[in-house]
Amino acid sequence: MNKIYLDNAATTPLSEEVIDAMVATMKINFGNPSSTHSFGQEAKILIENVRRQVADYLHVTPAEIIFTSCGTESNNMIIKSSVEHLGVERIISSPLEHKCVSESILDMKNRKGVEVSYIRPNEKGDIDLNKLEELLKASDKKTLVSLMHANNEIGNISDIKKIAELCKANNALFHSDTVQTMAHMNLDFSDIQVDFASCSAHKFHGPKGVGFAFIRKSTGLKGIITGGPQERSLRAGTENVAGIVGLGKALEISLKNMEAYTNHMQGIKDYAIEKLSAEIPGIKFNGRSSEKESLYTVLNALLPYKNPLIGLQLDMKGIAISQGSACSSGAAKPSMVMMMVLSEDEMDTCTPLRISFSHLTSKEDIDALVSALKEISKDFVIENTNVEHR
Repeated sequence: MNKIYLDNAATTPLSEEVIDAMVATMKINFGNPSSTHSFGQEAKILIENVRRQVADYLHVTPAEIIFTSCGTESNNMIIKSSVEHLGVERIISSPLEHKCVSESILDMKNRKGVEVSYIRPNEKGDIDLNKLEELLKASDKKTLVSLMHANNEIGNISDIKKIAELCKANNALFHSDTVQTMAHMNLDFSDIQVDFASCSAHKFHGPKGVGFAFIRKSTGLKGIITGGPQERSLRAGTENVAGIVGLGKALEISLKNMEAYTNHMQGIKDYAIEKLSAEIPGIKFNGRSSEKESLYTVLNALLPYKNPLIGLQLDMKGIAISQGSACSSGAAKPSMVMMMVLSEDEMDTCTPLRISFSHLTSKEDIDALVSALKEISKDFVIENTNVEHR
């Protein structure tokens, strides 16, 4: 069976160049980067080269890049340290955030008594920036705003430059989960005054188990993992040298090919929208995922029948896909994102399907998906094609 992978928002396959770079590092540069001898310093040089590479991409200083194990760790560190060490008393966020953000915020609410305000998105998944400004002006408490750049389920992109400007005007800190956009979009943090951001290498064909946090040095954030001076004393523990090298190689490839990759994936996404719309009667698309201004890697479809086994059925046909975030895919109930953008009727009678692309995705992959969905759909009586989509 020819297997097809359409779950790239969950993770992406490693490129051969990344594997080769990592293997060479593990064979040759095995020294502990904290050691003062040549073995350690050779490993240290590799880490610092990647740090400079990331800093150049984001137009920041190398000292503002802190390597971590993933975006989840980065987001946890930023949110929890902002409360523990920067005196944040209030957090403004939205129900659209990844669980690593929403649960970190809830933890700070429960353990530290932090006041939390949520901006409810509209039916398209958009955040009302007027409401954000209203909330920012409503209190003098030290505030952290945590709003993601692009949603991992519906692909909506937020105007983080405008959000950052609102935060600065109201003396608030701004954290953005940029896991889905890092290395997929040009980001200039000398122009976008975000205070904190996060990255996971495995979202752009790098290895799992490595990422970084951008921490603007003026914030004075401190680490929450202690026990050594690594990563400017912000993240103790021996660095994952091979992983960091893999991140650097994946970033290099992504930036070099960004225009070509973007055009290819947008073309595949447009083709998927066209084919699904033509071949699956009653299908709709959630959030702004079918619109040009959305993230080109993600398309969220809504099948006009209820089928909780759709993921398993497609997997049996050799097609890997998800119904939402990988961190929530085993849950029995819809994700919070789906609860925000779907009506109660749609949640009861329809099935969301997240299709996510990489530069390796082909039109033939989409044809196979559409064919499989047509076959599966034959077993369902479609009675709700006129259900109003919120």
